[in-house]
This record gives sequence, C-alpha cells and structure tokens, in this order.
Amino acid sequence: MTVLDKIIADTRTAIAARRSQTDDAGLEAQLGARPEGRPFAEALVGDGVSVIAEHKRRSPSAGPIREGASLAAIITAYENGGAAALSIITEEAHFGGSLDDLRAARAVTTLPLLRKDFVVDRYQLLEAAVAGADAILLIVAALSDRDLWQLYDEARALDLDVLVEVHDDEELERALETVDPQLIGINNRDLTDFSVDTERTYDLLSDVPAGKTVVAESGYRTREQLDELERVGVDAVLIGETVMRAEDPEAALRALTGAPAT
Repeated sequence: MTVLDKIIADTRTAIAARRSQTDDAGLEAQLGARPEGRPFAEALVGDGVSVIAEHKRRSPSAGPIREGASLAAIITAYENGGAAALSIITEEAHFGGSLDDLRAARAVTTLPLLRKDFVVDRYQLLEAAVAGADAILLIVAALSDRDLWQLYDEARALDLDVLVEVHDDEELERALETVDPQLIGINNRDLTDFSVDTERTYDLLSDVPAGKTVVAESGYRTREQLDELERVGVDAVLIGETVMRAEDPEAALRALTGAPAT
C-alpha cells in the first residue's frame, strides 16, 4: 500500500464518521447560509507568478511543521506578504488539518480559499462549500475517470473552482480527456512515496494546451525559482513549508512575491 492509498482509505473512514453525524441532506440545507464566493481562478491570472500560500500543520514526509502557531497570525502574514490566494489543508489524520482551519481562515482574510484535501466523495464538496471554500483540489491519481468527471461536474455546479492536480503524462492526458480543466496543478511531489522533483513541472508544461492556468506545486523556496517558472509560462505556484517554517512568514513570503513592506 502506497502513502496515497493509506491516506485515501483513512479519508473514506473519516467521511463515513462525519456523515453519521451530519448527512448529505443536512449539509445541503446549510448551503443557503453559505458565504459569498471569492474569485479563486481569477486571482491566479495577472502579472508575474501568483503565489498560493498554504497553511500546513504537518505532513507524512516532514512531520510537524510549525507546532503551536496561530492560524490567524499565519493567514494574516500570508495576506500581508502578497499571497494571491490561500490553500488550507483540511485532511486530519496525516496532515493535522480540519474544516475548522478552513472556517477560521475564512474569518480572518479576504483572499480566496482552496480546500486542499483528498477529495473522493461529493460529501466533501458540500463540506467545502458550507465552510467557505472557493475552490477544491481534485487529485487525478486518487480518482477513476468516472469519479473525476462526476466530482468535477458537481463541484462546478456548487460554484466551486477546481484545481485538477497531475503528476505525470498519463494523469495529464486523463485530466484533459475527462474534464478539460481550466486550472491544472502540476505536483512535483510523487504521492506514492512523497519524493519531490521540481523538474516535473518543466517536463509536463509543454503538453499543457494553451489557455490553461498552470499551478506549479511543491519544492519551491526561492525567488529565482519563481522567476524561472514565470519565464516558461507558469501562472501560479503553491508554497507551504518554506513560508510556514520561516521565522517571519510575512517577510519570507514577501521575498517571494516582491510585495512592498506594509
């Protein structure tokens, strides 16, 4: 069993537990009180490489990242540091996140929010919408073509933007043939063993059709790396551990984004 297999199995168990407390109909009844959406996809398109800054408590490969940190303080630092959007990891068993993190982030920022999780069930889409997410992540490696299509279609019906994540040529081809997404995330991290190769983005980029918004994910630490991504046509980059671990997350992010000091 790979790391991804284990996470997906644990995710399905966690969904069943939450569903036993509040079923799908219960979540659907809460959609009317859903907060107004924010334009996630639009936020990633502009001059230079946009940064999606990620709140990440821990990971299977890195362990605890910033124990005891205030989510509100981190999110505020990200916004002040020039982030275009935020990624909030909500997976609990392996990453230490929760939907409470998403709700708390929504309360302290005006930036659009991505719920980053291992989405395998429509229930998670309803949770994301009710909790205030503007976008969700669909990982091609975790889904059959049928599930990818259904979840993508249902997310769009809920007015959620969808970042479709791929890691290799086969997954990119599947994504393009199955849902033809506008937002394509190229993850440099192999989710079977969590190794990272930042050349992955360059290897796949030439196969992405023109007009797509491309997000490079995992392994970026320097402004020079972002400048190179901009040069080859990448629209946005998702960065988590580098700024989460920094002594001053706001200053670390500003060094990447070029945002002026406040």
